[in-house]
Amino acid sequence: MKQAIPVTLQILTTTVGSYSAIDWLQALPSEQAIIDATRVVINTQRQFGIDLPTDGELYRFDINHPDTNGMIDYFTTRLGGIKQQVGRSDIKAFAQKTEMRFRRKPAGVVIDAIGEGHLDLYSDCARAAAVAGGPFKFTLTSPYMLARTLLDRYYHDFETLLMAVADVLAEQVADLPSACLQMDEANITGNPKDADLAGRAINRILDCIPVERAVHLCFGNYGGQSIQKGHWDRLIAFLNGLHCDHLILELAHRPQNDLEVLRNIDKRIALGIGVIDVKVNQIESADEVAFRIEKAEQAVGNGRIRWVHPDCGFWMLKRSVTDRKLEALVLGRNKYLGI
Repeated sequence: MKQAIPVTLQILTTTVGSYSAIDWLQALPSEQAIIDATRVVINTQRQFGIDLPTDGELYRFDINHPDTNGMIDYFTTRLGGIKQQVGRSDIKAFAQKTEMRFRRKPAGVVIDAIGEGHLDLYSDCARAAAVAGGPFKFTLTSPYMLARTLLDRYYHDFETLLMAVADVLAEQVADLPSACLQMDEANITGNPKDADLAGRAINRILDCIPVERAVHLCFGNYGGQSIQKGHWDRLIAFLNGLHCDHLILELAHRPQNDLEVLRNIDKRIALGIGVIDVKVNQIESADEVAFRIEKAEQAVGNGRIRWVHPDCGFWMLKRSVTDRKLEALVLGRNKYLGI
């Protein structure tokens, strides 16, 4: 059954994807523990008043790859055609990819045609749907970001590799039981020269999604650091070309002029504005959140903002910090709307 996103308020709250690590899940991981932890994460968000919660992506966390919280390695270790054993020559070859200087090793080496392998997003989404108690959002990583982390020893052509990844992901999204599907991309922000190519790959997947389609873009978040250097003004054409219903954009940790250029986003695309900074432990007040929303509306135009949210996922932060930031997000939105 198709879920409906709540439409009771002019501006809705949501989260981006990951939730803080849960100690007891890491200590005693099991399928039942993941189900229980997912129930906790979704219910916590609903208790604070989040209109469209996410499942927390807890099932993707891998202690061997904590820096990406499973955003990359969860996918690349499951896709067919990719080997995980990375040798010295692979590392040397990957080091030549200048756009990936922040990562020492490839997420995998492509040695055969990319295939489904044992990637099963339906089961992942259905697990959350069974305990969600209402509409929720499910996330997946952009094919561009995934392809950039791979060392290609099979296709010998980045566009061919990229579209092969996109095709496999497109086959996974047509029947996922969630109210909204969000694609996450944190690499194109620093590589705008690839905007047209990345846009075509992302749209190939968006066109297969039958529910609300969102795209989250940020400048990376590794240990509280922005990885990509760039500004939103270099990506306006790319954003306007996306076949999505709304955007989820990092802005709380960005300069003011990044906000102002978003007035040029096509009005068919609803705007999601980051008003919670996940790169710091400091807890925003409701007044600060309300002020950020007010500044954003002044910059982009009244009625353009449909969503407010954290800049990125919460995997870096302790639960005590995350939950207080969730509370501030909702209280600030309510204060701005006068409710």
